[in-house]
Amino acid sequence: MKLFVGLGNPGAKYAGNRHNIGFMVLDRLAENGFAPWRAKFQGKVTEGKLGAEKVILLKPETFMNLSGQSVGEAMRFYKLTPADVIVFHDELDLAPGKARVKTGGGHAGHNGLRSIHQHIGAEYDRVRLGIGHPGHKDRVAGYVLSDFAKADENWLDDLIRGCVDGAADLAAGENAKFGNAVGLRVNPPRSSTGTKPQGPKGIRQAPTPRPDKPAPPAPDSRSPFEKLKDKFK
Repeated sequence: MKLFVGLGNPGAKYAGNRHNIGFMVLDRLAENGFAPWRAKFQGKVTEGKLGAEKVILLKPETFMNLSGQSVGEAMRFYKLTPADVIVFHDELDLAPGKARVKTGGGHAGHNGLRSIHQHIGAEYDRVRLGIGHPGHKDRVAGYVLSDFAKADENWLDDLIRGCVDGAADLAAGENAKFGNAVGLRVNPPRSSTGTKPQGPKGIRQAPTPRPDKPAPPAPDSRSPFEKLKDKFK
C-alpha cells in the first residue's frame, strides 16, 4: 500500500495557486476509479488501485505549514513507513513543466515538506513539480500564493496528465518509468511525416521537366527517280 500526498492550501481562495499543484495532481488522479473524497486525518482522503498496488490519496487541510500533522496521522493509521509515502509538491528550483522524483534529503525551505520532516522524518519520496522561480527570494511568497497564469495552462495540463499516466509506475517503485510518462506528455516526440524535403520558405519544389525527345523523321515517299533527281540539284 502507498500513501500519495498532495500539498496545498484548502479553500476556493487558494485553488488555483502555484502552491496547490499537489492538490491538482491528486484531484485529477482521483477521477480514475477512486472512491469519493471523505474527511479524515485532518484532510480529504480517498482509496483506489493503481496497477496492482492499493493507493491512498491524501490532501491535508491543515494549511501548508502544518501538513505533517495530517500525513503522520494517516501513516500511523494504515501502519505504513515513510518509504510508503510519496508527496507531490511545487518546486521553485525546477523549470515549469519539469518533474523529478527524489528520496530523502532536505526540505529546501518548503514549509509543507518542513512540517512533514518534523512528523515522519525525511526518508519519504517526493515528486518535485517545477513551477519556476520568480527571480528573487523576496518575491517567492507572493509568487507561490498567486494563481497560475493563462500562459501556463498548456504545460500545466500536460504535467498533470503525465503524472496521472505514470502514477501506476510510481506506486510500483518504477520511478524512471514515471519520469518517462511525464516526459512523453510534456515533450512528445515529433512524428515523421514522410514528406520529401521542401524548398526555401516551405515552398515545395516542382519537378524539373525532362527535355522532349526529337520526333522521328517522316517516311520518304519519293520515287527512285525523284530521289536521284534531287541528289544532283
